[in-house]
Amino acid sequence: MKISNETPLFPLRKGRHSRQAHVDLPEGTFEEEHARQGFFGKTTHLYRLHPPTAWTRIEGPLKPHSYDLNKIFPVDPAVEGDALLQQARAGALLECMFGSREPAFAPVCILHNADVALHYVAPEPMDFFYRNADGDDVYYIQTGGGKFESDFGNLDYEKGDYLVIPRGTTYRFIPHDEVQRYLLIESFSEITVPDRGMLGPNALFDPAMIDTPELADYIAGEGREWGVHIKRENQITKVFYPFNPLDAVGWKGDLSVWRINVKDIRPVMSHRYHLPPSVHTTFMAQNFVICSFLPRPFEEEEGAMRVPFYHRNIDYDEVLFYSDGHFFSRDGIGQGMVTWHPQGIHHGPHPKAIPLSRTKDHTDEVAVMVDTYRPLKATAAAELVENRDYWASWK
Repeated sequence: MKISNETPLFPLRKGRHSRQAHVDLPEGTFEEEHARQGFFGKTTHLYRLHPPTAWTRIEGPLKPHSYDLNKIFPVDPAVEGDALLQQARAGALLECMFGSREPAFAPVCILHNADVALHYVAPEPMDFFYRNADGDDVYYIQTGGGKFESDFGNLDYEKGDYLVIPRGTTYRFIPHDEVQRYLLIESFSEITVPDRGMLGPNALFDPAMIDTPELADYIAGEGREWGVHIKRENQITKVFYPFNPLDAVGWKGDLSVWRINVKDIRPVMSHRYHLPPSVHTTFMAQNFVICSFLPRPFEEEEGAMRVPFYHRNIDYDEVLFYSDGHFFSRDGIGQGMVTWHPQGIHHGPHPKAIPLSRTKDHTDEVAVMVDTYRPLKATAAAELVENRDYWASWK
């Protein structure tokens, strides 16, 4: 077997260190992973006397950020503050609506770069169709459900579903009469799935668990005009037809809308060693990945770390959308919140997380992570709902 020169079998070692990463740390030390290419490249573990997040203050743009997306689409708008704040929010949201800008479907962009844009969506029943000519759309259904209609047919969707929609697909949502909140990850390159390698093709999720739409009886809808709102370079072109444009009566090929629910994703685990976040990668695209953090047993071996290790993720920005459950590694974080840790500055568990992890036998969180190679930028809408003291939560 050939040994790669890129990953030496015997790395250099100095001073006090753990022989096995993330297990049996030297007493009184805090382990930090300093790695390239996310968690795939060359790596060194530093053993420090203090948590690298034990700062007193931060000046500059790399300050960690947290956003409460619940304030964008409040269930009860009356609790959201005074008229000036409402006006400011409305103005910022209008600037950041990268979708159709119609009340029934107006995705609000939070973070973006040249490869990906992250939006929050609260759709109502749509009497028009939408087509994204800028990129693939991946929806994560945080809460709600309904019927999804597209060129490829219809499917029902529910909480916990990922909907993967290829660029150029015509579609619309007809949600149920309940609260609807979706995370939209807009990819400007094609969405793919990771190579399972030696784990085998059925790891993470069996391809047989993927659902595609079913063709339904055509509803002509004569006597009315049907609109298709096409987004290209964040501008909307509206095309109108005297018939329902979803008139495909058959299709064949290897490109389609598809769905997978998080309950059908089976996390890769190790009972002896805390695996890096990259092992939870669900989707891949150019210069970013989408990962799913799901309920799983904690590590059992004595001395093994149970929480994410400190790292500065020097090649990627890291975004976490907290969907459901108890997020033990973060204080003050609840459902519908987002954290953004820019590349270059440390992040890791909050001080209470390490002892708290020893009192439980499993995680009960559902979260979606997006790691981006290019630095992200926050929108005006994000700044309106920012928790500005988040950086101090490690004190």
